[in-house]
Amino acid sequence: MIAIQAYLLQQSHRYGAISALAKEYKVCRQFVYTLLSTLQLMIPHLFSPVTHAVSITKKEILTAILSYRLEGGASIEAISTLMERFEQGYSSVGYISQSLSSMGKLLPNTLKIEANEQQLIVFASDEIFSKSKPILITVEPKSSAILKIELAEDRSGERWAEHFNTIEVNGFKAITMTSDGGLGLQSGKKKTLADATWQPDTYHAVAHRLGIWVSRFQESAYGAIAYEYSRQAVIASATTELVIGKRVNAYEAALTETSKAIELYENFSFLYHCIIHSLKAFHSNGVLRERKVSQGDIEAALVLMESLNHKHVTKEVNTIKTLLPNLLNYFEQTKTSLKKCQSFDIQAEALQTLCAAWQWDKALIKAKVFYRRAHAREQKTLSLQKAKLLLQEQYNKLKEKVFNELDNIIQASSIVEGINSILRPYLDRSKNQVTQEFLNLFMFYHNHRRYRAGKRKGKTPMEILLKHKQDKDWIELLTDAIEKVEPAFFL
Repeated sequence: MIAIQAYLLQQSHRYGAISALAKEYKVCRQFVYTLLSTLQLMIPHLFSPVTHAVSITKKEILTAILSYRLEGGASIEAISTLMERFEQGYSSVGYISQSLSSMGKLLPNTLKIEANEQQLIVFASDEIFSKSKPILITVEPKSSAILKIELAEDRSGERWAEHFNTIEVNGFKAITMTSDGGLGLQSGKKKTLADATWQPDTYHAVAHRLGIWVSRFQESAYGAIAYEYSRQAVIASATTELVIGKRVNAYEAALTETSKAIELYENFSFLYHCIIHSLKAFHSNGVLRERKVSQGDIEAALVLMESLNHKHVTKEVNTIKTLLPNLLNYFEQTKTSLKKCQSFDIQAEALQTLCAAWQWDKALIKAKVFYRRAHAREQKTLSLQKAKLLLQEQYNKLKEKVFNELDNIIQASSIVEGINSILRPYLDRSKNQVTQEFLNLFMFYHNHRRYRAGKRKGKTPMEILLKHKQDKDWIELLTDAIEKVEPAFFL
């Protein structure tokens, strides 16, 4: 009775109706909503028209819901509208929400190797936030496979240690971990991944800290120039010697400030770009950089930055100095990958050219400004054309092998930002009401869906990670996984 009354009141959209009903029957509002949810789940079964009861199965209905939610990125309300429009039945918001939650509960939040073996890989770890709720996530950068994703109460060292430990128990051991310098994350690594090399995220360590000052100093320089011009313009309108003298003095003072602002911008910008170039694994011609030389160049640039006597820049420089001993750890992997590439029976000049092309490809992906993208694309094309002339019929095969090996060089945890950009629209459409069940569904979908563009085009993260061909579609694999846990789920 309460459920039916609540359902009718909800349809009337009367404000406070549920509260009034709860008060009338002397029960809590949550009890009323529980009864209402149960009734809504049963309504499609009890009152659906006969035309909807033809041959459609529960698995087909839930498959459609999964496709709308994950492939289409639709909200629960939008899925309800679509299913109602196409007369698929079972279109109530309650049924759809409950079904997704039930499926998510049966899926793990940690990737597991089925065989009793352990795979040595790189961990890229970071925190994503849904409002104030932290989502801890670890990804294998090369494949982009999510190893674990969890909605956490906090991001303490203990929480991160448990996070890493669960991944290792399920068959993935970290040889390197790349991340920012978050205190909880670092504490968790020391407790659980003490043997793994730490690779500081070079973007967060350098570009994120110093890059913003390039644009700020540039804006200050332009502002100083504009002010100088304005002081110069008013001199001609002065009518007395006293006013002329004051305005000339103001103009000369502005001229001095402009000179200082331009000098600060040019010096800082030059030093910043010296550091960025020193972070590249290869020179522009594809020759491997020496770690000691790069570290020395960066140290010299940081010292010169300190001499600019800008307190905010000096603070960032001091932070980078503490990270510098670990900042170039990826050079060791670069040497290993280059040695592996040399074993492919490829001439030295062709290998250098492919290394240059690979590095320009990374620059093309990262570039946000049009002229930088155009330059990186041009240089990549020129390098690949040269490699093609040198390698002839072996070009396609060797290019793929070299690029695949060089992709093992990891300098940053930016892949997590990529996952965040995929996950964020789902969170926005659900008004950041995120649940662990949905994160489980998202992780399974992402790991088994096939990329349609980019360097991973035509492959799934799991194929790249485990090096096994995936014959089934992600939805079929998901339903198989659910039936393995609960065989009667789709009956």
